Amino acid sequence: MKILSLAETRAALPFDALIEALDAGFRAGGEVPLRHQHLMTTPGGPEDVLLLMPAWQAEGWGGVKIVNVHPGNAALGLPAIASSYILFDRRTGAHALILDGGELTARRTAAASALAAKRLARPDSRHQLIVGAGRVGANLAQAYRAALPIETVEVWNRTAASAEALAAELRAEGIAAQAVTDLAAAVGRTDVISCATLARAPLIRGDWLRPGQHIDLIGSFTPEMREADDAVMRRARIFLDTDHARVESGDIAQPLASGAIGLADIEGTLDALCRENLFPRRSEGEITLFKGVGSGLEDLAAAILAHDRMAG
Repeated sequence: MKILSLAETRAALPFDALIEALDAGFRAGGEVPLRHQHLMTTPGGPEDVLLLMPAWQAEGWGGVKIVNVHPGNAALGLPAIASSYILFDRRTGAHALILDGGELTARRTAAASALAAKRLARPDSRHQLIVGAGRVGANLAQAYRAALPIETVEVWNRTAASAEALAAELRAEGIAAQAVTDLAAAVGRTDVISCATLARAPLIRGDWLRPGQHIDLIGSFTPEMREADDAVMRRARIFLDTDHARVESGDIAQPLASGAIGLADIEGTLDALCRENLFPRRSEGEITLFKGVGSGLEDLAAAILAHDRMAG
């Protein structure tokens, strides 16, 4: 069994190949139970959390992501989250590969958004706005450049210094990137808006949008979190990665609960778009929106890609 470090996991998952692997993984399908969450009581300290996220094929491969969330690690100077992914042989159960779970998650999340944009955004989209300069946000420029002809990137973050730092990193990678402070103006002039934040109140407003844009909402993964307001949801054609997003993300769950949108306003899922090989954009002027919360199929497809590349 091979164990990949963070750097080795990154090298095994280049975005061009990863986007294709996710497309193939959605088309192949598999079993993806809801994630298991277990609270672990710590005497005299905060509760720790153990997350288990499995997926498997009828034949071929299966895998599980193990995530430990330990809030008390901050006082120890240690990361709060530790994660690994175990790939196993579906026939024998033998463990074949262990990957860095955090790096796998960040890269497959960015790649899934880029795959959705490849099917939903205008194919001539050249200007990307990244909202959020964290780990996933740092991967979005390279992921999107593997799917669309992105030429310029702007970065906005609540902390301007973080936006400046990410823009500098992207420039060092040869990308024309700059940090911005006026979010409304940046939204109004871009082709693609990619949000990867932990916002609990909407950052993107519908009256900032212009025809022809594509909006990618990555950050909200609980019903209390939101990155876009009701006006955004009403103006856009809405697509999800899987139906789980309807209950897991506040960007979908809240406007559904309030009646701002209805179930009929959700036009499809990424797994269905891939299975049926659909590119549903009807005109250059319509606004499309993709909301992803992540899927075990994405983790599994990424791990299989890494295994095949290591074997090759």
